[in-house]
Amino acid sequence: MPPAQRMSAADVAKAIGVALIWGMGFVVAKGGTETFPPILMQAFRFVVTSAALVWFLPKPAGNMRWLLLATFIGATVQYALTFTGLSGLGAGVAALVVQTEVPFLVLLGAVLMGERPTRRKWAGIGIAFAGVAAITGIGHLQGSLTSVALVLGGAFTWALGQVLVRKLRGLNGLAVTGWIAVLAVPQLFLASFLFETGQRAAIIDAGPRVWFAVLYLGLVMQALGYAWWNALLIRHEVGQVAPFLLLLPIFSVLGGAFFLGAPLQPSRLIGGVIILAGVALITTDRRRALPPPTVIEPV
Repeated sequence: MPPAQRMSAADVAKAIGVALIWGMGFVVAKGGTETFPPILMQAFRFVVTSAALVWFLPKPAGNMRWLLLATFIGATVQYALTFTGLSGLGAGVAALVVQTEVPFLVLLGAVLMGERPTRRKWAGIGIAFAGVAAITGIGHLQGSLTSVALVLGGAFTWALGQVLVRKLRGLNGLAVTGWIAVLAVPQLFLASFLFETGQRAAIIDAGPRVWFAVLYLGLVMQALGYAWWNALLIRHEVGQVAPFLLLLPIFSVLGGAFFLGAPLQPSRLIGGVIILAGVALITTDRRRALPPPTVIEPV
């Protein structure tokens, strides 16, 4: 394997920009889902992404079965769980819990793909989940425990979706992102119809905050964020780029405090620091790199 290419100042700025874009996505979505069904919002989000990317999509080249399965698990189920959970949590807490995507990815790699995590990675997994326990145990979340469970479920299905994406052949990151967006639209609208109510009234009464959230999630968070992320992964090892995502919950916490007036509770910050420490152990272990999370995001 050739030595890792040093990241330029422009690439470092782009990596920080991805963390900022995705971190602020939780803040924007939180502001929108307070008055709008969360699954329905994600459906409109992918309408926007599809409209932006559908013009550049190649034929699926025999990948449709895996695309449909990866979309259902890694997009429809994942976004439904994550953003329904977000409606019951602060943006910063949700962004911290979402960091468990990385430990889940390592675990699924070991169970489903025969990968052998190092002791350092196992330690990181344990520390990360101890952080989740700290947030739920000492944060006095009470009724929000269900929301934490939903976000954890979203993190797990994201990781499973990444395993399925690795089954795809002959499609680049932009093509996979576009196809998943196109396929997710009818699935998410159906999920909203089955599990949510009041959609018609919500659409009629939706104000500028909701539609700004939809545009931000679809164009900035999904299309632009992944364009930058994929470009970085093409030029650099995952181990070089992934640690920058540890900034994501920091931006979410600060953005939630500034824009939404969310309190900075010390107990939750302690749990968040523990989660980030565990994820840092995993993502900075260069002896065995994680599979690149190139197409389906957390946020």
